[in-house]
Amino acid sequence: MATKRHITLALQLVVVALVLSIANGKGLKLGFYKKTCPRAEAIVKSITASKISLAPSLAAPLLRMHFHDCFVRGCDGSVLLNSTKNNQAEKDGPPNLSLRGFQIIDAAKTAVEAACPGVVSCADILALVARDAIQQIKGPAWPVPLGRRDGRVSIASESRTLPPPNANITQLKSLFASKGLNVKDLVVLSGGHTVGTSHCSTIASRLYNFTGKGDTDPSLDSDYVPFLKSKCKPNDRTTLLEMDPGSFRSFDDDYYTMVSKRRGLFQSDAALLDDKKTSAYVKLQAQSHGSTFFSDFKDSMVKMGKIGVLTGKAGEIRKVCTLVN
Repeated sequence: MATKRHITLALQLVVVALVLSIANGKGLKLGFYKKTCPRAEAIVKSITASKISLAPSLAAPLLRMHFHDCFVRGCDGSVLLNSTKNNQAEKDGPPNLSLRGFQIIDAAKTAVEAACPGVVSCADILALVARDAIQQIKGPAWPVPLGRRDGRVSIASESRTLPPPNANITQLKSLFASKGLNVKDLVVLSGGHTVGTSHCSTIASRLYNFTGKGDTDPSLDSDYVPFLKSKCKPNDRTTLLEMDPGSFRSFDDDYYTMVSKRRGLFQSDAALLDDKKTSAYVKLQAQSHGSTFFSDFKDSMVKMGKIGVLTGKAGEIRKVCTLVN
């Protein structure tokens, strides 16, 4: 009996070690496809560069897509799967309906498949495209360890666990901690809002009905409110707002200046001023013109890209990114 118990305990420890290894991205490494598909990274970079040069506004959505993928089931490409008759997939969950740029992932996958069939995962391609797209708009380039495998499960309702734009600082810290990301990662990755746009509907309540009494969110700079209201009328669901007015297509440190002036677009941006650590970081970057932002962003993106990855024999290598094999 004692022997059986020891064997059972040993097996349990092996399983726990395996789960932790996968969760921490231990199976990933730089140059993973060096022997099996040596041109993979160059092919993805070339496709991304050609597409972003024609449509630079897609860089931000592609970065967001990678973030949304990693925060639901880990970085397993599940956000790329299409819904079926029997299942509504992540991309059709409310927070993901505004995602764009899937065609770039598909183009990169098609090109890589032509060179090395069945070798490179869609999850890895998404991680590479996000990095290459941001680099194309003069943002930082971070190392992308590879070896992710594709998940076979994608459920729309699970997208509700993504950090919402109206989250407070307590909720944000909890959500990031649940993914192995710390408070610094939270404030650094929020800096991704320096690029891109969002619909007026995401801030409608901040402008017109914050507490249900037709009021405005007091955390917004009162001098900035008229500008936002001139852009967004009540019930406007189509107009796009620049996340970082004046430089929403270039990756820079202006986001922190906006937040420090209480002009962050979302409540989740304003929430960064409600914590000592995040507030100090916002003010430091605003005052020093982003002296460490690019370097910090690289580090946090590498950490995020390792969340809950599937490696080894887990998952699969999809032939087409929108469908399981």
